[in-house]
Amino acid sequence: MNRLMVLTGGGDCPGLNAVIRAIVKRASQEKDWEIVGCIESFNGVLKDPAEIVILDESNVAGILVKGGTILGTTNKGGPFAYPVRNNDGSWTTMDRSDEMIRRLQYMGINGVINIGGDGSLRISKALADKGLNVINVPKTIDNDLSSTDYTFGFQTAVQIATESVDKLVTTAASHNRVFILEVMGRDAGWIALNSAIAGGADVCIIPEISYDIEKIKEKINSRYKKGRGFCIIVIAEGALSHDGKKVGAKSSEVGYENFMLGGVGWALKQELIAAGIEHDVRVTLLGHLQRGGTPIAYDRVLACEFGVAACELALKGAWGNMVAYRHPDVIAVPFEEALREPHLVERDSRLVRTARGLGISFGD
Repeated sequence: MNRLMVLTGGGDCPGLNAVIRAIVKRASQEKDWEIVGCIESFNGVLKDPAEIVILDESNVAGILVKGGTILGTTNKGGPFAYPVRNNDGSWTTMDRSDEMIRRLQYMGINGVINIGGDGSLRISKALADKGLNVINVPKTIDNDLSSTDYTFGFQTAVQIATESVDKLVTTAASHNRVFILEVMGRDAGWIALNSAIAGGADVCIIPEISYDIEKIKEKINSRYKKGRGFCIIVIAEGALSHDGKKVGAKSSEVGYENFMLGGVGWALKQELIAAGIEHDVRVTLLGHLQRGGTPIAYDRVLACEFGVAACELALKGAWGNMVAYRHPDVIAVPFEEALREPHLVERDSRLVRTARGLGISFGD
């Protein structure tokens, strides 16, 4: 019996359960393949006792529409930097990758399907270099992986952000206010750009395009006549503030390496006040609402395509690849190619030109 392990790493994302279900349902058509799930990314293998569950059609029934992941996830630690507490109460990290590979061999695991973003992909690449059979499924609502046209969960996040813009328009118009909506997007402004266009925002601020506060002030003022009007600004969490830095703080959580973003919307409000904006400015931080809840139909379909494709790569022994969507096909991309460069918004891209054509200001 061949055993294939499935796990989810990094932030949660609408569609993760659809991928898990698709892998299980495809493998169930083979007589000699068993699917097991690892709890909380690779950490489940490294715990004592190990947290591993058998996955079959009965325990993935009904999860297609559910957000989150039935396997749990984590963006802390990992096999190359596993958190370990010292005798004095302090924390350090330990490379347990070799130990983990030995444990997988003992469990009879023939290969792993790792569902995660760029951080998970880098872990997969490093494990593959050590000889582990790994396939990756791309997962990120930021849509920042260049080797695939889209990642599942992105369209759901855009839909949630767009609906939020729609709701802010009504209250902004009622009170003649400027509303700043802060959405996710660490290095890439795809969610902000798409929701700004779809929601009819007036200003879109993204990490890839630096802004001049005076240009934004001019755009806001143009939306008012005799003190009446409103303005909607969509800003990505990774946008640079006036001093050229990202707004946030270093995490105090053990094993969490990313700079914790958040607050750029409030920083922009203070900039606008300092620049002399007289209109009432309010800030809404959308946060994790973009990552939760039921995936829309598009993301369910893409997640199912990715899950089936990943399982079939495993059946063929095509390890060291990430599944990717390149219209109209789902293909296999080597890890090296998938990690080559991020997928960022280009200043002269079609979507940016569309936004400018609609009168949306980027503050540049």
